[in-house]
Amino acid sequence: MIFLPMAISFVGAGVIWNFVYAVRPVSAPQIGLLNAITVGLFGGQPQAWTAFFQPWNNFFLIVVEIWLQTGFAMVLFSAAIKGIPVEIMEAAQVDGANEVQVFFRIMLPQILGTIITVSTTIVIFTLKIFDVVWVMTGGQFDTSVIATEFYRQYFTYNDNGAGSAIAVVLFIAVIPVMVYNLRQFAQREAV
Repeated sequence: MIFLPMAISFVGAGVIWNFVYAVRPVSAPQIGLLNAITVGLFGGQPQAWTAFFQPWNNFFLIVVEIWLQTGFAMVLFSAAIKGIPVEIMEAAQVDGANEVQVFFRIMLPQILGTIITVSTTIVIFTLKIFDVVWVMTGGQFDTSVIATEFYRQYFTYNDNGAGSAIAVVLFIAVIPVMVYNLRQFAQREAV
């Protein structure tokens, strides 16, 4: 169940979470899951969560991204932790290490490569996020990210120069993360 969102496209996730955050005018009363819970528990009026003031609307978009990426990270971390030799942890416990020491001195260094891989992958996904923001808010309400700004400049305003410059900035922002990830991967392969 936790990995299932990873199989959903970003557009599909945006549509699903639009239903969760939904609020409709009084003429066609319909509220989403979050509004049903908050109105049921606390009373009051349904809120337009993604049209909220800054930074809360961005927080609700971040929840969607976390929901999408949690399964991916969980599977990789689970595999990395299961790959740690049990003998090493047992030897540390025999030598008197407590659970916290075993975690920080044995487990964490053993899964450091996985932590780097997951972190860089999620940073790259986050830098190029477009679908969720565009489907849920259209980049309105101060939720514009670099990819939506590129789209708006290049296709909506037909400003090819500004759109291309934004795309180059996005490319330059992703390069150091990719280079670092590739170097870490090459070092792990050499060992």
